Amino acid sequence: MLLTALEFVGLVAFAASGALAAVRARLDVFGVVVVGLTTALGGGVIRDVLLGIHPPTTLRNWSYLAVCAGTALVVFVFHPQVARLRRGVLLADALGLGVFATAGTTIALNAGATVYAACLIGMTTGIGGGAVRDLLLREIPLVLRKEIYAVAALAGSVLVALGHSVQLPEGLVTVVAAAVVVSIRVVALWRHWNAPVARGPE
Repeated sequence: MLLTALEFVGLVAFAASGALAAVRARLDVFGVVVVGLTTALGGGVIRDVLLGIHPPTTLRNWSYLAVCAGTALVVFVFHPQVARLRRGVLLADALGLGVFATAGTTIALNAGATVYAACLIGMTTGIGGGAVRDLLLREIPLVLRKEIYAVAALAGSVLVALGHSVQLPEGLVTVVAAAVVVSIRVVALWRHWNAPVARGPE
């Protein structure tokens, strides 16, 4: 139950960030909804494909699509107000990253994946939708740029795997690990931490 609730929180957060990016790119209402859906559902679809879950969970339950499409439409209509909440949008994106990375790892472990595979699948769940969003908008995916993003997702995935290995309560581990991901992402934005970038040609 907790895992499902956290997933819906992540869906709303990612759908909102994706829809706002589409509005900024001057897409029409259909494009905004598609990008919002892709951002929110892309990571979960990739996760389920890697785990052999067919059809993917988000395509078997209409409520996932409804929540994401509704969120995207709200952002389309009220985007000036949403755009003013820049910090809120960044926090929502960080929250979505934490929820999806940790929930994805938990689902992978419960599906019988090895710890190594579960960590990678969890990280991919967190970053996958955003990467597809950026490709649709003809941008270099955020995960490939210098910001601390995938590293935060991987840290949360590793924490979930460690908690699972010592048999700690699943819900508690997922919440704590998600909070760690959000904290790393928020502090990185606040302190302007970036991953190293190769120096340009002399």
